[in-house]
Amino acid sequence: MKGILRYLKGYKKESILAPLFKMLEATFELLIPIVMANVIDVGIAGRDISYVVKMCLVMILLGIIGLVCSITAQYFSAKAATGFGTALRNDLFRHITSLSYTEIDSIGTSTLLTRMTSDTNQVQTGVNMVLRLFLRSPFIVFGAMIMSFTIDVKSAMTFVVTIPALSIVVFGVMALSIPLFKKVQNRLDRVTLLTREGLEGARVIRAFNRQDKEFEEFDKSTDDLMKFQLLAGRISAFMNPVTYVIINLSTAAIIWIAAGQTDAGIITQGKVVALVNYMSQILVELIKLANLIVTITKAVACAKRINAVMDQQPSITDGSGKAAGSPANAVKVSFRDANLRYAGAGADSLSDITFDVAPGETVGIIGGTGSGKSSLVNMIPRFYDASQGSVCIDGVDVKDYTLDELRHKVGVVPQKAVLFAGTIADNIRWGKQDATEAEIDEALEIAQAKEFVDGKENGIYFKITQGGKNLSGGQKQRLTIARAVVRKPEILILDDSASALDFATDAALRKAIREKTKGMTVFLVSQRASTIMNSDKIIVMDDGQIAGIGTHRQLLSNCEIYREICQSQLSEEELSHE
Repeated sequence: MKGILRYLKGYKKESILAPLFKMLEATFELLIPIVMANVIDVGIAGRDISYVVKMCLVMILLGIIGLVCSITAQYFSAKAATGFGTALRNDLFRHITSLSYTEIDSIGTSTLLTRMTSDTNQVQTGVNMVLRLFLRSPFIVFGAMIMSFTIDVKSAMTFVVTIPALSIVVFGVMALSIPLFKKVQNRLDRVTLLTREGLEGARVIRAFNRQDKEFEEFDKSTDDLMKFQLLAGRISAFMNPVTYVIINLSTAAIIWIAAGQTDAGIITQGKVVALVNYMSQILVELIKLANLIVTITKAVACAKRINAVMDQQPSITDGSGKAAGSPANAVKVSFRDANLRYAGAGADSLSDITFDVAPGETVGIIGGTGSGKSSLVNMIPRFYDASQGSVCIDGVDVKDYTLDELRHKVGVVPQKAVLFAGTIADNIRWGKQDATEAEIDEALEIAQAKEFVDGKENGIYFKITQGGKNLSGGQKQRLTIARAVVRKPEILILDDSASALDFATDAALRKAIREKTKGMTVFLVSQRASTIMNSDKIIVMDDGQIAGIGTHRQLLSNCEIYREICQSQLSEEELSHE
């Protein structure tokens, strides 16, 4: 919890004033039983109506002052908690976006979503409740005990026994509940994952008629969540009846002892009523404290989960920023004995990768599914770092560039076409924030998207829904290509980003890239031999290793894997292409 309490630093004044006003309210509340005792012992016993009215007005005044203090405390605690939650949420989001693919893969997207939403809300609620009640409730409990000693020491000894007994119950329940609430949040992660997958994959689920199976799995996860929630709830609920029993027994003990003291003339009837009132105040505050403990327990469990994310340091960080590669370097991109092993994997996914790419070259990368094509190109913009060896751009190791500098050089079109809610122009400007309409049109033309964009209502200002659901797969792919092209990067990586295009559009796209991006080094990752066969250099991947490097003609003669791929996809005329 300490790690995230730093977000209250900007609200020190509110964090002090909120409990201070709550304690002022509690002070006025502690005075009311004394006033009530005087009403009974002086006003009622002496039949002094004016005194009774005067004391009743005093109690009303104390109540109004207490109400003002309470509202003021509520305002300050709400302001501090809301500001705390906003700062925490912003920093957590910023931290998550700084994590590399490795950390995000290991933590899991559904878990991150839960920690950004549910966990953060629970911690914010916990902070709010602590500022309002954490000092007030103990203050009234111990204040009531002290006030009881000013009335009668013998009767007040009941409070000395009652409060430790109640403390054992409260803190015992807290110790049992914290681990359970952590398990509850872990089960909530699972429910979030299934919900996310069910919504995103609704069409696939229906296509394969898997609704019943998904319902069954979701029901099982929610039942598991409910089981732990009920267990945690039962333990927390155990607190209230036990505290009621202890308080009622203590009240009975006070009445028994105080009755004897009254008969002996040591204390008055009004003071007996005051003692009972103080015990009732303790009961009310302990009920509040019990609920507060449940909230704090949840908040602490959630804070630990948030801290676990915040403590996760990105494995890929900025280099020194002193990279001094020359654009005139004879080699644009070079791999030197580069290996890649994913976190938690038992073996390397890529091994002994060595090749050079000259500026302006188009490099085709082909291979079977799982051969390491995407892994290879993901090392260029440092989505993953080489576990051994090096990857260099302009003769400088990519680890020596700042991430901003490196990714300004590289434009990436990933396998999965991802678009964001907004206009087409907004999405294209992700590649270049200040892109003009002319630059956007040029990028759309290169990506073979100009025709369908012009046919949309409002053209480049056509509204795209979340995830690009109102576009076809091929349209989304072409827009993601335009987004990368508009920034005119030195290196363009197309990671199987034309798989949804027909052969004619794919051919036109490759021709446009070749003719209109002079000087740009292009990596084409594809399963299609026709897509990469005209590349200046083709790299054939097999089981994480390079099986061959060369032109289409060279590989047909000396690389069996490439020849098998081509024979399964190309006509005799294309096979003889030079």
